[in-house]
Amino acid sequence: MRMIKIMEHISLDGVIEVRAPGQDGDFPYGEWTAPYRTPAGRDALLAAHGEKFDLLLGRHTYDLWSGFWPKAPSSPMSDALNAATKYVVTHRPKSLEWGPFEGVAPDVVDGIRHIKSQDGPNLILWGSSTLTPVLLEHGLADELLLVVYPVLLGKGKRVFAEGTPPRAFELASTKALPSGVIVNAFKAAGPLKNQP
Repeated sequence: MRMIKIMEHISLDGVIEVRAPGQDGDFPYGEWTAPYRTPAGRDALLAAHGEKFDLLLGRHTYDLWSGFWPKAPSSPMSDALNAATKYVVTHRPKSLEWGPFEGVAPDVVDGIRHIKSQDGPNLILWGSSTLTPVLLEHGLADELLLVVYPVLLGKGKRVFAEGTPPRAFELASTKALPSGVIVNAFKAAGPLKNQP
């Protein structure tokens, strides 16, 4: 059985939204993670992915990444992302081009459960404010990796919005980078334990 790891770049106030150059939208802060990119951060993210992995992507993230990663210079990160099978949640699987890929539809939860039950490398979900709550609600996420940046943004898409289902997680590791970024890994620990 595969594990699903959710990985997010996140501000101190929970914002995950990033706008790449040339991207439409009214988010005013653009690529706010860029000033914090360092070789140490890259190495920490590569290690967190693992030696081999596949990707679970929403259609929006897939479309953004397919315009960049296939053309990126060869590097450990670009080579690994390009080689990974991309499981894409979409209603238009025939329009997918960046492969190898498989469409996940029409029942997202059953589709992801099926993929997770197969043999293969772990699945990494990057940057989906739509898929993350679905995975959490249905208990499909095994690990959260939060790359926390020392900034407050005040507005933008948040990964944990009102209505996020309660769940318990255990801290698996934490690493502070020289840039001030903190990489935190949490393992799923079942339902929330609370006092009445």
